Amino acid sequence: MEEAIERAAGRTEPAAGASRLVRIPVAYGGAAAFDLAELARGAGLPEAELARRHAAAEYRVAFLGFAPGFPYLTGLPPELRAARLPSPRPRVPAGAVAIGGPWTGVYPAAMPGGWRLIGRTSARLFDAGASRPALLAAGDRVRFEPAAEGELPVVAAAASRPRSLDGRAAFRVEAPGLFASVQGAPRYGLGSSGVPPGGAMDLRSLARANALVGNGADDPALEIALAGPELVALEDSVVALAGAPCVAEIDGRPAPLAEAFLLPTGRRLRIGRVHGGARVYLAVEGGFDAEDAPGRLSPPLAGGQVLAVRPTATPRGSGRIPGGPEREAERVLRVAVGPHSDHFEPASADRLLAATWRVSPVSDRRGLRLEGERLEHGRPAEVPPQGTVPGTIQVPGDGQPIVLGPDGPVTGGYPQIATVIEADLPHLGQAAPGDRLRFRIATREDAEAARRE
Repeated sequence: MEEAIERAAGRTEPAAGASRLVRIPVAYGGAAAFDLAELARGAGLPEAELARRHAAAEYRVAFLGFAPGFPYLTGLPPELRAARLPSPRPRVPAGAVAIGGPWTGVYPAAMPGGWRLIGRTSARLFDAGASRPALLAAGDRVRFEPAAEGELPVVAAAASRPRSLDGRAAFRVEAPGLFASVQGAPRYGLGSSGVPPGGAMDLRSLARANALVGNGADDPALEIALAGPELVALEDSVVALAGAPCVAEIDGRPAPLAEAFLLPTGRRLRIGRVHGGARVYLAVEGGFDAEDAPGRLSPPLAGGQVLAVRPTATPRGSGRIPGGPEREAERVLRVAVGPHSDHFEPASADRLLAATWRVSPVSDRRGLRLEGERLEHGRPAEVPPQGTVPGTIQVPGDGQPIVLGPDGPVTGGYPQIATVIEADLPHLGQAAPGDRLRFRIATREDAEAARRE
């Protein structure tokens, strides 16, 4: 392996082999090009000339990262390079063509992002159900072809496979709630396509809910954040709720928490406000039937949607399981020192541990944004894109940390000051907007002991 790495590191050109040329139509300017005018002024160019130079270059896909199908393209003309935003935008439009440092790329879907936006494409860069989910692969060559906004053709990945849900229809969604989705175990092995592991944010509460109905610990359940949905039972089902306390009613009467109960056909289960935490899990005997599309991140529920249960039932569970997440005025998370801790002023590195951080309302499964006294960088607030894991704490240019969640980017270009240890990741899943967090250092031995426990 060492010899192979040394040979690869000594090459100045990519290894020989088949290389595809993919042409991507782009409408430069327009409503999605938030940063084109500013970048043109900074480069001393008219907007049309900046767009022309961007389209004139030929690019190569270095790797896919950050998000499913997101390409990091090399070959950007040096005069077009631009620093990332000091703080990522909460939402970037799908198909936005962007520049980040020496790279250019395309956002495959609407998501947070810190690159500078100069145009939009209609190309579909990622289809989780396709035989080849990502339109691009490492080594491909890319040319951007200018087009008028109303004349963008569709460029898509390979045709989607049909959905493979074959379970029994068990619930109809009358009201979707704030954010609920079917989540199970993390799925690894798709990082090279930019796909994060996903899975439940609080795996411990998921396991408790599943145990109550006799399922396996990681069977898919409904993850409900902050305020839940209203479901109508289409068949008799044994269900259980575990996690943070919540308001739960069956046809207006209180429903049990932390124990299995029968929800008869036609009854209406309403999950109201979640309190004492951020998430509660609804498990059903047999487990929810999730789509068989490895690259797909579970979407939020929609009104009118039908939820299916796996066709194979498991033995009925019963009884109580104690020990749900506790409401804490201040959650203390253990962290390992990150690879870029020396990129910060010493006082800022100390402040990460000494300060109390507030969870911002602009937080989701991709990451928890924290608010507090800013951390000062001692070096530039950007690094070459590097791998990340759930729990990675990145610090963008505004000095406000972001703790990545299970749907977070698989690569990132902001310095990583620390990483929450695996055993404490469930606490992130129960951190609601306004909650306070503190961090303390854990050694490798601490982290391994916590994992075993």
